[in-house]
Amino acid sequence: MAEKRDYYEVLGLQKGCSDDELKKAYRTMAKKYHPDLNPGDKTAEAKFKEVNEAYEILSDSQKRARYDQFGHAGVDPSYGAGAGAGGFAGGFDMGDLGDIFSDIFGGFGFGGSTRTRNPNAPIRGNDVSVQIGISFMEAAKGAKQTIQIQRLERCDDCQGSGAKKGTSAETCSDCHGSGQVRVGQRTPFGMVQTTKTCPKCGGKGKTIKEPCESCRGMGRVRHIRKLEINIPAGIDDGQTFILRGQGDHGINGGPAGDVNVTVSVRPDPLFERDGFDMWCEIPITYSQAVLGDEIVVPTIDGKVKYTVPEGTQSATVFRLRNKGIQFVNGRGRGDQYVKVVVEVPKNLTNKQKDALKNFENLTTDKNYEKRKGFFDKIRDAMGKN
Repeated sequence: MAEKRDYYEVLGLQKGCSDDELKKAYRTMAKKYHPDLNPGDKTAEAKFKEVNEAYEILSDSQKRARYDQFGHAGVDPSYGAGAGAGGFAGGFDMGDLGDIFSDIFGGFGFGGSTRTRNPNAPIRGNDVSVQIGISFMEAAKGAKQTIQIQRLERCDDCQGSGAKKGTSAETCSDCHGSGQVRVGQRTPFGMVQTTKTCPKCGGKGKTIKEPCESCRGMGRVRHIRKLEINIPAGIDDGQTFILRGQGDHGINGGPAGDVNVTVSVRPDPLFERDGFDMWCEIPITYSQAVLGDEIVVPTIDGKVKYTVPEGTQSATVFRLRNKGIQFVNGRGRGDQYVKVVVEVPKNLTNKQKDALKNFENLTTDKNYEKRKGFFDKIRDAMGKN
């Protein structure tokens, strides 16, 4: 007789494991090695029998106690006497196996009842997805727009029944309205009854002899519809908002699905977005930077005035509080950041060049802090060498 493996080892468990751990391990191993999922695999079939034998012993508290104390000899009197290995008889939990077969095949029964869904229960309609393009300003402030979608709607001619006007659907003669039929399958345990979708009615539980001409028996027809939508203020590129109940109509009186609207925001020539903050860059003249000046700054709310202080350096950033993007579905706004860039003048006349030279002659290192500091560092470095 071949040496039997330890039952705990077969199930990948440690001695003293809980009942829940035992049941979970058994389900996993039984699914893995089930013959119907491994057709023709003799190794898998042997392991399936081994797993069931281990579970049959360990799931019985009395047998498990004897096995823990005496090993295989405590549960199989023939063990070690040259007889064949014991089978599966006695105390096997068919309820556990039924649950596993239900997971694998969608339904199971050993002459008993199976859990099936009501084929005529309300079913929610599918969602519809659409993508739209909007401008930066529409995303920042919100807007109204008309979109076009295709969706399935209840057929007006048959009121969703799928049957020709004046007729009605009939209960399926094969499944008797359940939407499922029972099929026998041969397993190591003998013939096993499993349930499958009824091929005659497609799981609907009803058949239609005279289909509706408009929907061809489907109960729904596809229509193109236009919807007026409100784009929420603050939405960003790639984000999606939902129109509840505007998708495909449901089946058997079920609720309609939704419309998922994804936005694509076009770049703006003036603004860049960073979360709920926004940035813009404004060129200023040399004299404005030196002397200071009042400049006009564009915002999403219109133009505002801002005073650039005297001696402003190029690439300086100013913040305008609460001038950014509105929080979506919330209170408050981000900020706007303004970066000023000093533009060096080009194409100067001789008179302008002379004026700049005269100005340069009137300045000293005291007027250029960064330049003075830079040359001080050079002198210090050269002096040390």
